[in-house]
Amino acid sequence: MRKTISVICVFVFILFILLFPEVTVHAAADGLLLWYTSLLPTLLPLGILSNILIASGYFHYITKYLYAVIKPFYPISRAGVFPLFAGLLFGFPLGSKITADLVSSHEMSKAEGNILICICNNLSPVFLNGYVFCTCLKRPDLLPVGIVSLYLPPLFYGFFGLLRCKKGTVFSPDTKKPTSRSQLNFKIIDAGILNGFETLTKLGGYIMFFSILTAFIRMFPFGSELTQTLCAGILEVTTGIHKTSAIRSFPLRFGLALGFTSFGGICGLAQTSSMIKDAGLSTTHYLRMKTVFAISSVCIGMLLLSGM
Repeated sequence: MRKTISVICVFVFILFILLFPEVTVHAAADGLLLWYTSLLPTLLPLGILSNILIASGYFHYITKYLYAVIKPFYPISRAGVFPLFAGLLFGFPLGSKITADLVSSHEMSKAEGNILICICNNLSPVFLNGYVFCTCLKRPDLLPVGIVSLYLPPLFYGFFGLLRCKKGTVFSPDTKKPTSRSQLNFKIIDAGILNGFETLTKLGGYIMFFSILTAFIRMFPFGSELTQTLCAGILEVTTGIHKTSAIRSFPLRFGLALGFTSFGGICGLAQTSSMIKDAGLSTTHYLRMKTVFAISSVCIGMLLLSGM
């Protein structure tokens, strides 16, 4: 049954492409333009650098000092500090990519990796400030409320999840980390560059695909404005947040924007799945926790907004 539904969906998608080639071309161009102008120059250098740091072992020098600062407050491993800070600062999807690379290189266990991809794979503070609160909501003064609402649930979950992992009551390392020496050569740099371009090319394909799908959905309006906004936000985060601008009630706009941002959209789920599949991390667990975080973020945000 599931296979039949998948075949039907693919057939319908191809049919729409053939029937509406102009819409397809414009949507694909918009998606690729977003990828080329925003994601590629922002994430590619960071992706290449993280690949080189992990492959060379030099990231240990960075985590050495960060771990000493965060260890008394947060029960994370020394290797886990790297994706935690990189994911929170630079945002999705670097958090999941770096975590998966560390699991694949046996720097951390799958158990810790499954927790970390839920903590550090969020949209960055720069995106929140520039796009969500300044451009769409036009309320930059609410940025602190947004940061608390969006980052508190995953960090809270991570604290207790990592604490259990560290104590070994539920989780245990899958493999022992092999001993290695830090080194840097052109072979590692070349591999890091190729890996970075491969990762960003995948992201570009997913963004183009979901841009086309979103354009097709917009062609066939159904239900109320709220229903259309919910469908768009669940499918792709930036489109959903943009459509909240048409909703008159600001508390409702604010809550929806927080929910879409926290969840990340099905497009974000597909991109994350492509980042973590080779490391054996759980997409199902990631989806379940992102749904919980989205609901929690909306509740916290509305509570804080009502108290202002």
